[in-house]
Amino acid sequence: MFSSKYVIALCLALTSFASQAQGIGRAATPNEIKAWDIDVRPDFKGLPKGAGSVASGEAVWETKCASCHGTFGESNSVFFQLVGYTNKKDVERGNVATLQLGHDAPARTMTMKLPTISTLWDYINRAMPWTAPKSLKPDEVYAVTAFLMNLAEVVPDDFVLSDKNIAEVQKRLPNRNGMTTKHAMWPGAGGKPDTQGSACVKNCGTDPKISSSIPAYAMTAHGNLADQNRAWGSIIGLDTSKPMMEEVAVINAPQAKLDKASSSIKTSEVLPILQKNTCTACHAVATKVMGPAFKDVAKKYANRSDTASYLAGKIKSGGTGVWGSIPMPPMSISDAESKKIAQWLSQGSVD
Repeated sequence: MFSSKYVIALCLALTSFASQAQGIGRAATPNEIKAWDIDVRPDFKGLPKGAGSVASGEAVWETKCASCHGTFGESNSVFFQLVGYTNKKDVERGNVATLQLGHDAPARTMTMKLPTISTLWDYINRAMPWTAPKSLKPDEVYAVTAFLMNLAEVVPDDFVLSDKNIAEVQKRLPNRNGMTTKHAMWPGAGGKPDTQGSACVKNCGTDPKISSSIPAYAMTAHGNLADQNRAWGSIIGLDTSKPMMEEVAVINAPQAKLDKASSSIKTSEVLPILQKNTCTACHAVATKVMGPAFKDVAKKYANRSDTASYLAGKIKSGGTGVWGSIPMPPMSISDAESKKIAQWLSQGSVD
């Protein structure tokens, strides 16, 4: 893993050079570079000072993580399972037996595969919680990391993880010896990569538009495909119980396709708010993704007298059970933005 510090510094330097050569811009300040340089390396360079206990990590987990990952990191309904299928013997030898050939496990969990604890700390710090990345303080990141390590039986219940002892926890990771650097993609490892392409493609034409459709007579030949795949994720089965539509999926659809006027609030006004608050990771305007399509939400609550206020509250508080078992986590969104989305939905003309 290369530190982002060097990559970012190089990019900023080149950009600054090019800009100043044309008489515009200025060199990035050390503080500006520092704001971007937040990665934590396997040698723990970049790790901020701080500490967090297993107990405090459990509290953070319950309020900000459990809705997607389960109370004990065991949920596989939204994201893949984080904890499980490791034991004390794995901790002792640093290799997870169920990852070896000839062994089986119901799932490949994060704690089975994780070779460096810095990777876990860094990812939580940069990307979690999903609805508000980078919102956790360093002590909270230490606490959540400690809680996950406790669930994996790496540290005891009363453990406090800190920048002072994180290297000792690294020595107890179940899969710490499972990583190899022989692939030559690790700095200083030497050797050659396992793929060595030499072909150069020149004078390429315009990328073709690839599409496909199912003939009407074959739509139900094998039943409804939508019932044969998960209702979320990257592969969603086509609903073959209905006539073929021009567009099968609308996931982060181009604004030009969505910018149709509604009675008072246009979709084009709301779309940037939905994207900013990561709503489009689970919802599309016209098609179900992980959560229901916005047009279906608008239709479901069209006859309520308090639609706007009700939906504004649900956006902020989250919930489960209304649209199935997949939970919607609480959203860190302003009152003004949640009310605007709710008003847009309450108009009942979402398209």
